[in-house]
Amino acid sequence: MADKLHFDLVSPERRLFAGDVDMVVVPGAEGDFGVLPKHAPFMSVIRTGAIIVTIDGVAERTFIEGGFAEVTPDGLTILAELAIPVSEIDVAQLDQDLKNAQEDLGVAKTEADIEQAQERLTRLEAMRMAVAN
Repeated sequence: MADKLHFDLVSPERRLFAGDVDMVVVPGAEGDFGVLPKHAPFMSVIRTGAIIVTIDGVAERTFIEGGFAEVTPDGLTILAELAIPVSEIDVAQLDQDLKNAQEDLGVAKTEADIEQAQERLTRLEAMRMAVAN
């Protein structure tokens, strides 16, 4: 049996995955990194994007936002502020949310409203990119 990497993906709402995988690609703050079995231990802040989990040659994508990734001798654990399997994202609703966020940004008056609208738009654009890839 080939070596496997134990992987846990946890968000505040639920544990999305716990099991053995071949590889995980993570959008780290310093760039994307891949984790294979027997990877050297380290920690990274996560940037908004999609993780790619490969099991027996099949890749599954999950959109994540915020949190940390920790590689230990026992495997990889990702604690994400938000995690949604890409397969569960309603693309039509996402496109409507993007349109609404762009309109909200266009009409925002105060600095706080502009900042909040820009953050929402940035998150939705990253989610759309995760779905498109």
